[in-house]
Amino acid sequence: MRIIGIDPGYAIVGFGILDYVGNKFKVIEFGAITTEASAPFEQRLKTIYDDISYVLDKYKPDQMGIEKLFFTTNQKTAIDVAQARGIILLSAVERGINVSEYTPLQVKQSVVGYGKAEKKQVQELTRQILCLKETPKPDDTADALAVAICHGHCAHSATAYQLLKGEKMR
Repeated sequence: MRIIGIDPGYAIVGFGILDYVGNKFKVIEFGAITTEASAPFEQRLKTIYDDISYVLDKYKPDQMGIEKLFFTTNQKTAIDVAQARGIILLSAVERGINVSEYTPLQVKQSVVGYGKAEKKQVQELTRQILCLKETPKPDDTADALAVAICHGHCAHSATAYQLLKGEKMR
């Protein structure tokens, strides 16, 4: 299964693409889509759409894991990130890619085993799980890889559960 993990944003969208076979991850690609702060917001959304569409077309993931939004203070930022997230979801749906959403707590639990882990712990364990020499930068990229790992673990568990119950896979 090829997974793309996404850490959504409008200034930086982190992405990480992994193959997950037999409980093992293989890193295919990772990086960040960036937009110019001085550009009009609608142009920033277009840049995100064009770039994520390019990545999806090039690497052809089967599944997408994307972080759910969690904001407590700045509502304007939350709305802008939600719009960028919508663009990303649209691009995935247009290509028939199954999308699953994960809270930060779920990602931390899946990668570290503790839902209240610090960001640096998640990034370090992501680096170790994927056998990378260095933690990917920017942080959004490392976070996207963590989301992809979370999706791999969750999707694998769901598939095993369905097989045990004798359910047909789609």
